[in-house]
Amino acid sequence: MKLAATVRHLLGWPALPEGFSALLDPDEHVLASASVSPVERGEMVVASSYGLWLPERRRVGWHLVSKAIWGSGVLTVIEAEEQEEQLVEGAAAFLTDLPPRRLALSKPGRLPNVVHERVTSSIRSRHRRDLPGGGAWFVQRKVPGRGGLRLQVRPDPGTDEWAVRQAAVEVAVRLSKRAPP
Repeated sequence: MKLAATVRHLLGWPALPEGFSALLDPDEHVLASASVSPVERGEMVVASSYGLWLPERRRVGWHLVSKAIWGSGVLTVIEAEEQEEQLVEGAAAFLTDLPPRRLALSKPGRLPNVVHERVTSSIRSRHRRDLPGGGAWFVQRKVPGRGGLRLQVRPDPGTDEWAVRQAAVEVAVRLSKRAPP
């Protein structure tokens, strides 16, 4: 038994699923996994301590999973994309949701519950603010593998961009005053 496998076993973590070839970070561990239907393709979804590994062996950090819904044997995942060019003085990241990804799972086991728990626990606070032309969600989330919290802003389509930026700066300043030194 390899050292990593021995440590995972001793800590009670599930072993890496057979056929899962992605390279986990040193402190990352598998929490649950499930095969994607049809099983013959050999694709799987893996929930780790850092995020959700999709069938193409790409990890989406828990802080970038906007929503995950389980129903009728299908896990629907909405991934968010951070808009780097829209960072407000480094204090907030603006998010845009990507199209929903539907993953039919065979024998889902604990995966849907683990995904729900991880997405929910990454959120430390959230509030909605009405703004000209719409509104925006302001969410503080923990980023896996890094300390601290990240302020994310998800404006409604059509919301005045200047108003969103001003509100994001206000929220970031208010949060920085509350943060412990």
